[in-house]
Amino acid sequence: MDTWSPSRPEASPLLRRSERAPRVVLVSHDGFGLGHARRNSRIAAAVRALAPSADVTLVTGLASRHAWLGADGVRVVRVPAVTKDATGRYVTRSGDLAGTLRERARVFARVVEEVRPDVLLVDRHPLGIEGELRPAVAAARRGGATVLLGLRDILDTPAAVRAEIEGPDWSGAGRWVDEVLVYGSPSLCDHVAEYGLPVRPVYCGIVTAPVAPPRPLAPATGGTVLVTAGGGGDGDVLTSVLEAVAATPRYERVVVVRGPAAGWSVPDRVEVVAPRDDCTALYAEASASVQMVGYNSVYEAVVSGLRPLLVPRRAPRREQAIRAGRLACLGLADVLDPGAGPDEVSWLLDRPRLQTGWDLARSGLDVDGAARVAARVLAHAGAATAPARVAVR
Repeated sequence: MDTWSPSRPEASPLLRRSERAPRVVLVSHDGFGLGHARRNSRIAAAVRALAPSADVTLVTGLASRHAWLGADGVRVVRVPAVTKDATGRYVTRSGDLAGTLRERARVFARVVEEVRPDVLLVDRHPLGIEGELRPAVAAARRGGATVLLGLRDILDTPAAVRAEIEGPDWSGAGRWVDEVLVYGSPSLCDHVAEYGLPVRPVYCGIVTAPVAPPRPLAPATGGTVLVTAGGGGDGDVLTSVLEAVAATPRYERVVVVRGPAAGWSVPDRVEVVAPRDDCTALYAEASASVQMVGYNSVYEAVVSGLRPLLVPRRAPRREQAIRAGRLACLGLADVLDPGAGPDEVSWLLDRPRLQTGWDLARSGLDVDGAARVAARVLAHAGAATAPARVAVR
């Protein structure tokens, strides 16, 4: 196994670059869900807030257009999308995975050549999903860039992640990556103890929207229950639960946000809202939420003051099920089985579905991750930053 330690003095965050504006490239492999690009977009906005002159480029396979993607003066470069099928195998729309990976490798390398970044931040896969990032990472290192790897709070079962780290997709990563940033807290998941990560990472906290002001307690009846499934491509796991939610008289309105990839039907009494670039305002107005357990949406609900009812996907990875169980243990959520009936759903919806800032603080979950990651990135770039606290969308 690689020993993960910086091999160059340039990797030190205390080493200042030239006085020019810092240059940062963020890479995410999105092709199906919105999660990677959404996190990187929040980090990019936080970098620009701390260092307004920073040159920030975000590379993504996300084909859909969103107002938050490319906001705050961030340059967006798109690569061909790579998605996963039901078995977890990577596929492409064209059917030519090898050709798509070659094109992705070419674009990644071109971006590094043109931008000449001080910092390259790679999300989730240190060398790409099939090694297509190796040429770009090598070029970035030759140019003096610091290479950072960002990992979300929970990846999968410990056995699955350990096998991945010890497998060919991570081979040599220890010689290329200078530091690992975890977008979570060790109290939620210790990446060394559980995953065997061969380096002690920096835990930066959850990358999400700012914590909303406390809300008054919900009335005994009325209000809105919001149902969300992220991008929507696997939202059919909510079908049975949604019928149960629609049948309960507890709330005046049941509102479903259909993601851009949603193809599932909804029952009567349910209002359908078109896909939104940002659901934080909807969470802030809702009295309760029933949702899947993708990283971004679940933490947007929590920081808005909700105690969500979580319906996790359990395949091809158990990431959502693990996250749901641990958030429930922290007292921040409740978990529903996809087959839950009206009585079970109604009982949970009758419980208090709002929480206070004290509930969040007591859980020990750090939700200031965007600003912390941005500060770390700019420290590696040797950049002076604005002293004000960052508030990221």
